[in-house]
Amino acid sequence: MGRKHYTEEFKREAARLVEVSGRPIPEIAADLGVGRATLNRWIKEFRDQDLLSGPHEDASKELARLRKENELLRQERDLLKKAAAFFARETSR
Repeated sequence: MGRKHYTEEFKREAARLVEVSGRPIPEIAADLGVGRATLNRWIKEFRDQDLLSGPHEDASKELARLRKENELLRQERDLLKKAAAFFARETSR
């Protein structure tokens, strides 16, 4: 069996996961199926290159947008529940 080869994107996302999740490196390494030393090496490599910031530099704007979208989806869900209950009562008469 040969060595596994990982894409740069996989390595960067694995290192970023350590940075943003707050989970211990051994746990993340086990979840991803890579060695702890390998994951540590990727983290060091991407920290040195300053590439762990991720695609969303303005996280607060993205978070606000997602919260608004979440609220809208909750309202739509609640409306659909009420409509379903109404029509269920109407058809059972």
